Amino acid sequence: MTILIDRHSDQNDAGDEIVEKNQGNGKEEETELVLDAGFEAPHTNSFGRTFRDYDAESERRRGVEEFYRVNHIGQTVDFVRKMREEYEKLNRTEMSIWECCELLNEFIDESDPDLDEPQIEHLLQTAEAIRKDYPDEDWLHLTGLIHDLGKVLLHSSFGELPQWAVVGDTFPVGCAFDESIVHHKYFKENPDYDNPSYNSKYGIYTEGCGLDNVLMSWGHDDYMYLVAKENQTTLPSAGLFIIRYHSFYALHKSEAYKHLMNNEDRENMKWLKVFNKYDLYSKSKVRVNVEEVKPYYLSLTNKYFPSKLKW
Repeated sequence: MTILIDRHSDQNDAGDEIVEKNQGNGKEEETELVLDAGFEAPHTNSFGRTFRDYDAESERRRGVEEFYRVNHIGQTVDFVRKMREEYEKLNRTEMSIWECCELLNEFIDESDPDLDEPQIEHLLQTAEAIRKDYPDEDWLHLTGLIHDLGKVLLHSSFGELPQWAVVGDTFPVGCAFDESIVHHKYFKENPDYDNPSYNSKYGIYTEGCGLDNVLMSWGHDDYMYLVAKENQTTLPSAGLFIIRYHSFYALHKSEAYKHLMNNEDRENMKWLKVFNKYDLYSKSKVRVNVEEVKPYYLSLTNKYFPSKLKW
């Protein structure tokens, strides 16, 4: 398998230093990691349009919008609790990380306006782009490879869940749906929208409770997080944070829900912001020789995971 990537320079997004960012308003000063200059973000996605453009007129756009309509109606507190209770049993199968990567090759993410390639191609695009710029952070390379493996929930042996319950941007349930969430208007049909227990700023949560205590909309992020954690991965907490929140664009793009974060979340956010650029902007056309890089990623899975995982 080969993957083609056209690279276009984006000078505004490149940098190779650590920047001190003062939040102001009496808040503590945060150190934000900035991407190395080695990765050049393209200006357009694989369709020749800007990234995450949910308004561009196209048949795919209409399909993406319909996806989010159904997603925003169905992702409720009750639904999320039911899914977590069902899937945290990890009683579906046992397989290796690489076997899961190959299983994903059958699927295309209907929620993604930037990509219509099989998932394993995106995984390797992301991992190899990170590896180039952060050669010493092998845990981050592996996180790039495995971050979307929870999409196996689409497979018949995992219940063949509908795409709205597997992919797409994620968000907290149990508190108000922030207006920055894409296609927010459809939340008005969600049963939790008018529930006074769930529709306030904090809802069932408290200031600084920590994202680990927040119910996120159910999907591949939360599932892979559960799989990694319950199989006793030795990935650092930043790796688990990336896996669980890489689709949480309301937080890392719009800075919504920061009132729920604790200090550990804020530290891990630095790495999530690094990761996110590679996750998003590697969705174009590079060549990755799968057989050539496979031994390297197998060595990483052996380092950070058991040979067989419960799923």
